[in-house]
Amino acid sequence: MNKEKIELRLLLPDVPDSDDHCVKRLADLLQTKAGIDSTHLLRTESEHPDQVCIHYDPSIVSTGEVRELAKRVGVELDQRYGHWLATTKSMHARRASAIESRLTRIDGVLEAVVSPDGTVRVEYDRTLTSESEIANAFRQWQTSLPVDDHADLDDDDDGHHHTQRHAGHKHAHSGIFGPKTELIFAVLCGAFLLVGWLLETFAEFADWISVALFVIAYFFGGYFTIKEAIEKIRAGKFEIDFLMIVAAAGAAALGAWAEGALLLFLFSIGHALEGYAMGRAKRAIEALSELAPRTARVRRDGNETEVAVEELQLGDIIIVKPDERIAADGFVIEGDSSVDQAPITGESVPVDKQPVTDRDAAAADPESIASEYRVFAGTINQAGAIEIQVTKKASENTLARVVKMVGEAETRVSPTQKFTKRFERYFVPLVIAVVVLLLFTPFILDESFSDAFYRAMAVLVAASPCALAIATPSAVLSGVARAARGGVLVKGGGPLESLGQLDSVAFDKTGTLTEGEPRVTDVRPADGVGEAELLRIAVAVEDLSNHPLAKAVVRDGKIKLDQGEIESREPTALAAVAIPEAMNLKSITGRGIQAEVEGTLAHIGKDDLFSEVDGPPLLESTRQAVESLESEGRTTMIVRHGDRYLGVIGLMDTPREAAKRTIARLRELGIKRMIMISGDNQQVADAVAKAVGLDEARGDLMPEDKVAEIKKLDSETGVAMVGDGVNDAPAMASASVGIAMGAAGSDVALETADVALMADNLEHLPLAIGLSRATGRIIRQNLWMSLGMVAFLVPATILGLNIGPAVALHEGSTLVVVFNALRLLAYSENGKNEN
Repeated sequence: MNKEKIELRLLLPDVPDSDDHCVKRLADLLQTKAGIDSTHLLRTESEHPDQVCIHYDPSIVSTGEVRELAKRVGVELDQRYGHWLATTKSMHARRASAIESRLTRIDGVLEAVVSPDGTVRVEYDRTLTSESEIANAFRQWQTSLPVDDHADLDDDDDGHHHTQRHAGHKHAHSGIFGPKTELIFAVLCGAFLLVGWLLETFAEFADWISVALFVIAYFFGGYFTIKEAIEKIRAGKFEIDFLMIVAAAGAAALGAWAEGALLLFLFSIGHALEGYAMGRAKRAIEALSELAPRTARVRRDGNETEVAVEELQLGDIIIVKPDERIAADGFVIEGDSSVDQAPITGESVPVDKQPVTDRDAAAADPESIASEYRVFAGTINQAGAIEIQVTKKASENTLARVVKMVGEAETRVSPTQKFTKRFERYFVPLVIAVVVLLLFTPFILDESFSDAFYRAMAVLVAASPCALAIATPSAVLSGVARAARGGVLVKGGGPLESLGQLDSVAFDKTGTLTEGEPRVTDVRPADGVGEAELLRIAVAVEDLSNHPLAKAVVRDGKIKLDQGEIESREPTALAAVAIPEAMNLKSITGRGIQAEVEGTLAHIGKDDLFSEVDGPPLLESTRQAVESLESEGRTTMIVRHGDRYLGVIGLMDTPREAAKRTIARLRELGIKRMIMISGDNQQVADAVAKAVGLDEARGDLMPEDKVAEIKKLDSETGVAMVGDGVNDAPAMASASVGIAMGAAGSDVALETADVALMADNLEHLPLAIGLSRATGRIIRQNLWMSLGMVAFLVPATILGLNIGPAVALHEGSTLVVVFNALRLLAYSENGKNEN
């Protein structure tokens, strides 16, 4: 059985991520084809981490036929299934649920998720419906869900399409008073209720006057409630709005006008305040999209002009003066300054920037540019004027991607949300059954039907799980918003909850716990070999590789050769300085590399490499040199040219200054087990682990060994994996939560991680974990509060608690739940706000 790996983006170029349903559909369809045994998704160390691995029988189907078949299936899926993403004003969880139900009832809609913050995601079958039909249906529901009249609802039938719309100035309940209409109507309801009650209680006016005032109060208190009830009924749901109207009508039928008006007043004022609170959390996220300026000062053909940021092209030169926001992602080509990157990366201290030395090289590979040269849209230039070459369009820059991903994250349902939906599915029918039974109590107890009906209505109101419905979404929304403000991108409620429940963290070494910039510390030539000869062969071969260790050998080796640092005992040192050209590089995964130098094959790598390739065995003196260097925490490279062992090069990657502080802070947060996994030898891994304060280190791991190690840890207690999101993608994908560092400007890191630390700063990890734990605590508090209130109110109303107090407690618990969740927006790393 052979296997063929094909990049996912070549088969499904428009899927939003590797968790998309179309990826599973692709695998299922391919497995039905003759000659294909199995298909699965895997992550690799390539630039684009997602690949589809196809296992096939070469006696039945050829490699070319497999690739052609996979592409054909991908095209079919891409043409059949589409996605529609929209944003609008924030709404109540009950209304979001109703809209979600109506969307799923459209023929052809496979999945619909509506977040209370106003984010809507729909997956649909193009053979049964279209984006335009969904958008038109969405427009028709403007009475309960607003869409900007000027929004461009673009139809796209060519692939997965994501239409991002920003809400206009409407409110979910706009009217004659504008966005505040619902709140004003609720206040008017309370005012007419109060006047009517005062006249009825303390003045001797005709009864019809106070009743008329109560009727007016009914109108203002019930206007929007009736609209929502009708919307829910059309969606096939009988929820709290309908129950409130029935209860208020029942109170009026019994002559309890004041009590019915009080019910509507409390419900409508709670409704309005809940909408305001959710809107506050929504605005915290919308503020991200306002960071980038609308225009940029660009130099074209020697002239400076001001253009809209959407018109910027790759390679444009923009000019940014002091105290101005940077309009695009790019790199500095002129001027020195410091830039406040806090809006994107959460870094509290401005970062110094300087021009790149090679503009062409930087433009060719912008993601590899060091932090001192690159800048991001939405950050603030401080000291001096700088000129920046644009590397990403406005729709593709880091800020735009973060805003888009945060929006999509809000529609990803967390485990607790799934639990509450399952709970409601069984709880609501049970309550209705109890209410029906209560209507028959006059046949058993000595009471009137009106009393039984009143009590049944009170139970209906008390048992409605409003607070339960909003408990988790409000906390997740606030947690995601707070994280984004601190330079941490959390992709939905699932990772946010899961991260807070873990007590084990695994770290990659290079670039995560260490600086990621190793340097050559030792050059140990073999007997009869000069340092110059060793270095010139090593530099020639490693110059073909992009590995961080290879770059260090090339950089430091050239410096040693150019500056004459070779030992004076080498009489041919000057002649040997010329570095030959190497060719035909081949990587031997996890062990080393080989290439041809001066017509002879050269190998560079670990000692394991030389037991696998042809040639003489490792010299004992070379082995001793390796053991000596590794005992001192060095990473070693053995160099062999043809059959001659030239010697050993030792490198060291120093631990990050923040690593030890971060590890200590994580212990304070309750992380019990912290492990480092590394491809370096065990001695090097142990030395770094001891320096930063880790529990244990596991070295000499191949990429597949890292994955196996993470899977083992994850099966034991669950583990979070921290890496750079590129080379560590397979291991991160195997962990409960994958956390990528330095994700700003890295498309791969942003796509592969569950949690992305935008700054290349390990000290942001405690914020992510601490915030996740705080979110978990608040979700649990909200669940206990909402379920506890229902558990109290249901028996209380059965035993005689009136509708008015029941509604007051019911709506009060909903508001407490929402405002409790909003505390996350003020979360600080010291956790003081949690108390």
